[in-house]
Formats: sequence, C-alpha cells, structure tokens
Amino acid sequence: MANKLSDLNNHLFDQLKRLGAADLTPEQLEQECNRTTAIVAIADQISETANLQLKAATLFANHGMSVLPMLPLIGKSE
Repeated sequence: MANKLSDLNNHLFDQLKRLGAADLTPEQLEQECNRTTAIVAIADQISETANLQLKAATLFANHGMSVLPMLPLIGKSE
C-alpha cells in the first residue's frame, strides 16, 4: 500500500465490496466484520492525522513564518 489518502479510500471501498459479497458464510461475514472494525479504526487515525496536517498548513498559510516555532514538523523550533 502506498501512503496516500486515495489509497486508503480504495481500501475502504474494497472492504465494503467484501462485506457485500452474497456468498459469505456466517463465519466469513464475522471475520470480515472484525477486519472492517480494524480497518476503520486505522482509517480514522489516518484521517485525523491528515486533518491535523491540513490545520498546520492553514496556520502557516495564514500567518507565515511566525508560526513555525509552534509547528516543529514544518519548521525548526528554536
């Protein structure tokens, strides 16, 4: 898996297709539901991280270099 949000989106839709498969046994459906729960938990964390990065980029765009000390992953905090 590459590390792009579009890849995450593809994985989520792939999992949705697996959940909708009509030929799943009850055991397979339970396994897919458990897998879905894990995927969603990770996807939520990835989405939160992306949202935080967007907020940092917005702060930088709105306030320029003055916010860099407070955003150590973007600039150096000195």
